[in-house]
Amino acid sequence: MSQLSQFPGMGSRRINDTTSFRVWAPHATNVHVAGDFNQWNPNTHPLTSEGNHYWSADIPEAEPGHEYKYVITNPFTATPVWKRDPYNKDITNTVGNSIIHQSSFDWSDQTPFSMPYYNELVIYELHIGTFNDSPGGPVGQFATAIERLPHLVELGVNAVQVMPAKEYPGPLNWGYAVTDPFAVESDYGDIEGLKAFVKATHNHGMAVILDVVYNHFGPGDLNHSLRNFDGWGENGLGGIYFYNDWRAQTPWGDTRPDYGRGEVRQYLRDNLLYWLEECQIDGVRWDATAYIRNAHGTYGEIPDGWSLMQWMNSEAKSRQPWKISIAEDLQNDAAITRPTWSGGAGFDSQWHPEFVHPVREVLTTPQDETRDLNKIHHALTSYYNGSAPQRVIYTESHDEVALNPDHPNKRRLADQIWPGNATDWSAKKRSLLGAVLVFTSPGIPMIFQGQELFENRQWQDSLPIDWSYKETYSGIFHLYRDLIRLRRNWHNHTRGLRGNHINVFHMNHTDKVIAYHRWDQGGMGDDVIVVLNLSGRVHSNYQIGMPTGGTWWLRFNSDWAGYDPSFGNHPSFDTTAYAEPRDGLAHTASIHIEAYSALIYSQ
Repeated sequence: MSQLSQFPGMGSRRINDTTSFRVWAPHATNVHVAGDFNQWNPNTHPLTSEGNHYWSADIPEAEPGHEYKYVITNPFTATPVWKRDPYNKDITNTVGNSIIHQSSFDWSDQTPFSMPYYNELVIYELHIGTFNDSPGGPVGQFATAIERLPHLVELGVNAVQVMPAKEYPGPLNWGYAVTDPFAVESDYGDIEGLKAFVKATHNHGMAVILDVVYNHFGPGDLNHSLRNFDGWGENGLGGIYFYNDWRAQTPWGDTRPDYGRGEVRQYLRDNLLYWLEECQIDGVRWDATAYIRNAHGTYGEIPDGWSLMQWMNSEAKSRQPWKISIAEDLQNDAAITRPTWSGGAGFDSQWHPEFVHPVREVLTTPQDETRDLNKIHHALTSYYNGSAPQRVIYTESHDEVALNPDHPNKRRLADQIWPGNATDWSAKKRSLLGAVLVFTSPGIPMIFQGQELFENRQWQDSLPIDWSYKETYSGIFHLYRDLIRLRRNWHNHTRGLRGNHINVFHMNHTDKVIAYHRWDQGGMGDDVIVVLNLSGRVHSNYQIGMPTGGTWWLRFNSDWAGYDPSFGNHPSFDTTAYAEPRDGLAHTASIHIEAYSALIYSQ
């Protein structure tokens, strides 16, 4: 396996009023470029072999906006193959042409922006195509998403995680079937549209995290331009950009990139740095890393995939160490977020299956008596390498809530609690306990678009957010806003929710009450107590331990009628802890907690 130490510019680039073309085609016997600048003549503009499998030429006639393709003569096809540029940043569409791009984007008026510390992040996952309000209308674009950014500011999140925005087949798609890794999805707008979205998001004080897909390329049939790029392929597989043996197989088709080939590794590295540097993205979320390091997710090890992740993470971290790299691995492997110098993959954080799955399981259990608090305890305390920000925690993501005939339980949490009756009192209240757990547990909290509006329909790539829910369920929006403010220590009395520490000190398996202490450094304005009642019973004069004496102020009560008219609105109260040992702590306090409710206290 070779790894290139230097890699001169690839693709079409504007340099000194000319366009330079450079392409990798190791099996080509000749390469030409045809386009608008030569009336698509396949013989007018040959590229010169550099003697190292690369071909290049400077063509003054080629100008920004011209469409083009490479015409590759090779020993394997009867006629030359016409291919889009693998490095193209702009294309007409998935089956169309590359477009010569010259960025003229002006970043100068961008408000100065600094990436929040990882323990301060609150992530909002969104899909550009459905983050709009046009049912039956056009696919959402970067421009329509920009219009909705004030909503996210009002909500209080400080990071937006965008599902893949690279070119994929057709207008409706989740975004993971990437055909042109450097090109922005043409239905969302061009690369300038993405940069405008990044700038606008920064101007609103939020970071942008982008999904990247390196576990496979394109749709399962490999019907895209990278397939057999220079005519060569083996075993009926994809050619120079792909494995051509058993390692090609993925759940999405035989489309796994060849992580052992230096030129492909460089291609992926260049792609990552392109988003982070030229597009000023603040971090990336790698899709399905288990299928980069293993052929079948849990077995069939691919050592080159592991070393690729290490190299790319190390390269990105050495250049812009404040930017975050998140893995969707879902194998509960702490090595994913260990540093590369200790043999880890070098990610900063990873989606945490040991939170989302047990929490959803417990909250959807129909009978209170079988609700397992031990699973909640595990979800609260099982983070990686002793570092809370190394896990991203959530109850809803695109995977959890998408309409999927093969997985009928992929639903919004309230709808899974009682299918077809998500607005029922108990379904609503139990789903909101999930929100409390997300924002009060150690880790980086994340919600999926519409969750804060009590969107209870299964997500589809053709179903825009119903923004009328913001008025219909205005109280629930305010509940999420209040939880986010507490999580971000908005009022300077809940700093502990950003901390690394947790002590689950009270677990009443009979009455289904659990309480835990969260802190960073400890003390006034830092220590936070969270109490959850996971049963349908009300508990009055309920005794729990407290770490210190004195007044504990009630900062949040999920049963407040301001969050929903059906809630009890019992006057829960501040409490005073007195010196009597309980629950392994030195003090005791008395509280009142309603059914399926949560209370948050601090000093």
